Amino acid sequence: MITKTVKVLNESGLHARPASKLVKTASGFESDFFIKMYGYKVNGKSILGVMTLAAEYGAEMELIFDGPDEDEALEAINRLFDCKFESNSK
Repeated sequence: MITKTVKVLNESGLHARPASKLVKTASGFESDFFIKMYGYKVNGKSILGVMTLAAEYGAEMELIFDGPDEDEALEAINRLFDCKFESNSK
């Protein structure tokens, strides 16, 4: 299991479009993926789970990966946060 703390850098926060991109990317990996924020832990492969966080600009969240491709999943998800969900990266 690996974890990483990230910050939401896009000004609109983690609204529907970036949340969808996050879930779609995470679902491409076998590893389990969870997000912890404000004391809540949600399934990062669930659009409803991610949307309930209502993560706004500057929010910090802990990403948790557990499974055989957890390193690759972390890299892909971290890339989304780094580029503010704007690129076409997976």
